Amino acid sequence: MANIKSSKKAIKVIAKKTENNHELKARVKNSIKKCEKAILSKDIEAATLAIKEVQKNIDSATSKGLIKKNTADRQKSRLNTKVKEMK
Repeated sequence: MANIKSSKKAIKVIAKKTENNHELKARVKNSIKKCEKAILSKDIEAATLAIKEVQKNIDSATSKGLIKKNTADRQKSRLNTKVKEMK
């Protein structure tokens, strides 16, 4: 445990940032799963709504540096392809 006041504060800040990052990553993963589920159930309306949510979540995670740009583009592209094949 830190003894210096600024170090103690830094530990709190890091913990808060870590929690926020974990929450955003979980939101991305859950939205991807939701979209995949809609694709498997062949529900076009739900899939198109889910893909918009996925793209929004992935873009926000990318802008915060949690996901690399190429990874984000690949994930969005694969899901978009699956949704377009449904139509």
